[in-house]
Amino acid sequence: MSLKQQITEDMKDSMRSGNKVRLGTIRLIQAAIKQIEVDERIDALDDDRILIVLDKMCKQRRESIVQYEKADRNDLSDVEKAELVIIQEFLPAALGDDEIADMIASAISETGASGIRDMGKVMGILKPKMQGRADMGKVSGQIKAKLNA
Repeated sequence: MSLKQQITEDMKDSMRSGNKVRLGTIRLIQAAIKQIEVDERIDALDDDRILIVLDKMCKQRRESIVQYEKADRNDLSDVEKAELVIIQEFLPAALGDDEIADMIASAISETGASGIRDMGKVMGILKPKMQGRADMGKVSGQIKAKLNA
C-alpha cells in the first residue's frame, strides 16, 4: 500500500472512530499533498515526495512549538505537539545518533570532503537517505562540526 493510500485509510478510520484531532491532522496532510499536486500539475505524488512533505510539516510543528513555548502559550504548543506525533506516525523509523554519525562519516569519506566548502556534496548524498528519518538541521550541524575539525 502506498503512503498516500495509507493516509487515506487512516483518515477513514479516524472518521469512523470520531477522533477529531487525528482526523484534522490527516486532513492537513492531505491538503498539503493536494496543494503540491495542483501547483505542479501532477496526478499523484510518489512516496518520496510525500515523505518530503511530511518532513517539512514536522519541521514547521517543531518551530511552532518553540515559538509558542517562548510566548508562554502552552495551549497552542499542546496542539502542535499532538499534530507532530500524528504526522510522525507516517514517517519511517527515526535514525539513531550512532547511525547518523556512521552515515556522515561514510558520506565524507565517499566524497573526499576536506572542508566546509564540500558540505553541499556531503548533504547531497545524505539528504535522500535520511529524508524523514532525521532532523536535517541537526545533521547539517554535525557535518559542519566534522568538516571544521
